[in-house]
Amino acid sequence: MDALDARLVQVKPSLRQLRLQEMEFYAFVHFTVNTFTDREWGDGTEDPAIFDPTALDARQWVRAVCAAGMKGLILTCKHHDGFCLWPSRYTAHSVASSPWKNGGGDVVAEVSAACREAGIAFGVYLSPWDRNCPLYGSGKPYDDYFVAQLTELLTGYGAISSVWFDGACGEGPCGKKQVYDWERYYAVIRALQPDACIHVCGPDIRWCGNEAGETRESEWSVVSRRTADTEKIASASQQTDGESFRQRPIRATDADLGSRALLAQEPELIWYPAEVDTSIRPGWFWHAAEDDSVRPLQTLIDIYEKAVGGNAMLLLNIPPTREGLFHANDVARLQQLGDYLRASYSENLLDTAAAQADPAAEGCGVENLRTRDESYYMPAAADGTAQLVFRWPTPQSLRRLVLQEQLRCSQRVERFAVDILADGEWRQAAAGTVIGHKRIVPLDGVRTEALRIRITDSRTAPTLRFAGVYA
Repeated sequence: MDALDARLVQVKPSLRQLRLQEMEFYAFVHFTVNTFTDREWGDGTEDPAIFDPTALDARQWVRAVCAAGMKGLILTCKHHDGFCLWPSRYTAHSVASSPWKNGGGDVVAEVSAACREAGIAFGVYLSPWDRNCPLYGSGKPYDDYFVAQLTELLTGYGAISSVWFDGACGEGPCGKKQVYDWERYYAVIRALQPDACIHVCGPDIRWCGNEAGETRESEWSVVSRRTADTEKIASASQQTDGESFRQRPIRATDADLGSRALLAQEPELIWYPAEVDTSIRPGWFWHAAEDDSVRPLQTLIDIYEKAVGGNAMLLLNIPPTREGLFHANDVARLQQLGDYLRASYSENLLDTAAAQADPAAEGCGVENLRTRDESYYMPAAADGTAQLVFRWPTPQSLRRLVLQEQLRCSQRVERFAVDILADGEWRQAAAGTVIGHKRIVPLDGVRTEALRIRITDSRTAPTLRFAGVYA
């Protein structure tokens, strides 16, 4: 292991990041006055009287989320229009000024309670851009206002798993754009909800670079610290001459964020895993015209298997209707997706296979791959390669291979290949680059009595936590 690889594998996730990566798949729920104006972005002038969901049922949302196999829900508690889904003490632009429940309602409270009841995580989205607040663009006075609302969300609704920030930044009524005090926001979150991950414009979870559900072939979690500045710089650059961009060439949309070549000269490295955010419909908010445009099941399957199966987390948006319910078409598609995932990944064919592997380090034998605990396989040799063979008594049809690294030991694997035994000879059936938390490898129903996994390049001895093969 050379000096660069030794440095790279020293970068490891925090416990909060590990917990979030284990969630893998969770929901985004966009709901505000936009739902009632048929817009994607509000301008802050909306009358709170338009917000009146007639049948809001947070438990219905959560049931649908759970049916899809999702393990959490992030609610847009306040979008750019500034309308608060909770009765904030700091503005009248909230549910308290709406006819819903005669001004006595609290969407955040109902959703957080429904999540707790179902045993899934609850997170909050709070837009830093508030188009209703007259303080926006004033500097510290607005930051004080924003922190006050952030504090309400972090202290009034139990455990928060995620705080999701985007970098939207426009002009305020004073004609100026707000320079967000990100470090102050982070400090408040760490003090009040230390287990919460801060997403996108934050230090814990990064944006994958698009909202289409697309992922990279090589999605690294070990990246330059400058990658974490991407979204913050984007919002700040709207207030400058753009010089900050020219000084920081790393972008969230770059194809390469973590190769050895890219990181060789980077002074600071961090663990910063990717999140894929996309919507089940064309828009993020509900529009009646899109009721028949819910993404096809196969599209959602492809997004899931490439995102969750490509070392990223999947954040899928489902927008409630004006009644405050998930539309029947969305609910049906979520059920179909969950049914597919449960049927496709329930029976691990490796449970009945004989396993062999290169000599292992003490306590790190190949049988550890059959468990779902923290144990792992690691070869005794540290040359960055490994070979594992699984054999069945009779030929099996193989559709998907799932591999997972032990991330507590960092992300190590650079390249791997998968072979099948055909007519007494090994034939390569698939190949890939990184593994990370999870890699789903399509095998397209090949039939064989033996499967071989070859780690051909790793930053040091690879650590595989789990392997599964599914028909």
